[in-house]
Amino acid sequence: MTDKISISTPFTLPCGAVLKNRLSKAAMTEGLGDGRNGATEGHVKLYRRWAEGGAGMLLTGNVHVDRRYLERPGNVAIDGPQSAEALAALRAYAEAGTVNNTHLWMQISHAGRQTPASVSKEPVGPSDKQLDMPGAQFGKPRALTGAEIEDVIRRFAHAATIARETGFTGVQIHGAHGYLISEFLSPDVNNRTDEWGGSLENRARLLLETVRAVRKAVGADFPVSVKLNSADFQRGGFTHEDSLKVAGWLNDEHVDLVEISGGTYEQPALTGREDMTLHPERTEKRRQSTIAREAYFLEYAADIRKVVSLPLMVTGGFRTVEGMNAALQSGATDIIGLGRPLCVDPAIAAKLLCGEARETAAYEKTLRIGPGLLGPSSSIALLRGLNGWGQQAWFCLQLLRMGRGLDPDVKLGVFKAFRDYAKNEAKAAAALER
Repeated sequence: MTDKISISTPFTLPCGAVLKNRLSKAAMTEGLGDGRNGATEGHVKLYRRWAEGGAGMLLTGNVHVDRRYLERPGNVAIDGPQSAEALAALRAYAEAGTVNNTHLWMQISHAGRQTPASVSKEPVGPSDKQLDMPGAQFGKPRALTGAEIEDVIRRFAHAATIARETGFTGVQIHGAHGYLISEFLSPDVNNRTDEWGGSLENRARLLLETVRAVRKAVGADFPVSVKLNSADFQRGGFTHEDSLKVAGWLNDEHVDLVEISGGTYEQPALTGREDMTLHPERTEKRRQSTIAREAYFLEYAADIRKVVSLPLMVTGGFRTVEGMNAALQSGATDIIGLGRPLCVDPAIAAKLLCGEARETAAYEKTLRIGPGLLGPSSSIALLRGLNGWGQQAWFCLQLLRMGRGLDPDVKLGVFKAFRDYAKNEAKAAAALER
């Protein structure tokens, strides 16, 4: 127990880099990329606003290592040699996100089978097991060959190299939320029988080899982090026991920070809701004790803390300064991740740090399509899902507004957000240059 630590306490990472405080903007998809998946002026406007808002670190949304397989059409991607124009756009992005002595880390990712059909009709994954989601949102994946897996590792190292060259101050390897590396970790999705599947050691090979390749590419003095599920919270998937073992291996690789999260598209525990899944019979509930707490994954992080010495970050559910400071003082986490609060108040970190605010707004508690049967707790699964994804769309649209230089619109309705977001994604998909 370290009583004197608070959200305003600086933090020194193992590589020597120093974060000015313990608050980090968590990675959130922005959808501001151009038709070639390049960075734009929208990123500059959005990240300058966040950097001026007081957090010690900002994590970007998904920056993909292969533009054939994106999380959404408007992602940024670093795929192969970069043009002078693309590099200049990334430098402008990094310059904006590092004002006010702020760290800006690029989250590098591969969407795997969670690539929407609007981007690729045939995504890729460890195996050909299809994502179980309504409609025809996702195609049936093709299993990667061994040579393609090796290429994925090289792509992560290349993206990390470009991140450092263009002024980003660190990278985060996305190994959570059901994207490609997370898919390899999951025995439910990864049914390979070669060296990339089967045992946990084999399923973790892609993550560990990627960490090694990225570290070699960027050097010992550049922050390298990993986002890792505490569990998939889905029967047959990546378990908390698996997470403890993988965290121990990451500790041996001298990773600078591990962010603890959880869930996948099929089981979106990262949103704080288990009832958005279409298959509740496969759901592994989060512990009641941690559901009752402010942070979704803090107790899972406390378990991981027992087996690692590397720094930890927990994202999901933090809303009060009291809860944040208590989590830091417990030793379960070193960094507090904030996501949705920064969608509606980009300066909330500074307000929390100076005492102007003692807690953040929690719009997710009141956003709903309508009352009763139409609300998030509806007895109809489709309506629960529409409320949940409508809320996600609501927050995403706030980022798009700030990328256009506008303030968030807190009066936006959930159903309208769902509709407008779908229109935006269709427009972005149509603009993709192939």
